[in-house]
Amino acid sequence: MNASNTAWNTALKRGAVGGATASLLSTAALALLGRREAGSAYAPTNAISHWIWGDEALHADAPTLRHTVPGYLIHHGSAMFWSVLFERLCGPLLDRRAPAVTLGAATAASAVACFADYQLTPERFQPGYETRLSRPALAVVYGAFGAGLALGAMLCRRS
Repeated sequence: MNASNTAWNTALKRGAVGGATASLLSTAALALLGRREAGSAYAPTNAISHWIWGDEALHADAPTLRHTVPGYLIHHGSAMFWSVLFERLCGPLLDRRAPAVTLGAATAASAVACFADYQLTPERFQPGYETRLSRPALAVVYGAFGAGLALGAMLCRRS
């Protein structure tokens, strides 16, 4: 196996951890902020399923198999994608085990994800929760996402 394959295998393994922590922390933020701003802890996650169900999902407030499950799965898959990419591109930096460096890299990765979500992605495939949350709330969600990336990276590198 060549070095590139080894690096990707490592990124996939570590990215699974970081993706899970980023997904869980950002979903918790979506739920808390959704309850406060949209009157439903499920509304922001449901909105993600607009990829499948169109505008109907943007107005779904109750937990349902139709909206909540696919919304979470799409969000989780996206977190895994970004985490693997983060690990592959920043792995040597993260290997330093410097918490401030790891948090800075994760914050930058989260900012890149946000930029890609809203500037490079067609509207149909944007997250959707921006229809249910304010811009300051979105900043908190992406902050939680970045914190999850950092936490996952640190968990993978603990002694």
